[in-house]
Amino acid sequence: MSKSINETAINETAMRHERIEINPDIMDGKPVIRGTRVPVELVLRKLGDGMSPEAILVDHPRLTLDDVRVAQAFAADYLADEDIVYG
Repeated sequence: MSKSINETAINETAMRHERIEINPDIMDGKPVIRGTRVPVELVLRKLGDGMSPEAILVDHPRLTLDDVRVAQAFAADYLADEDIVYG
């Protein structure tokens, strides 16, 4: 089965961040922090809801502050590669 353009972009972005893993057998292939089952999306949502990085580390003790930063960098890099469509 061929990959969609979106899947290819996500995989290419993950390859630039060694702490991010994409594996179809882990969390249905969502990007996660390597060695955990913590999705990047969850980290970003918690930050977006106003949770501090330190509070995230309390909720997920296997994560490090660098993991939280890498989740943000991964998202920024992914969005930087997106095409802008003007309607």
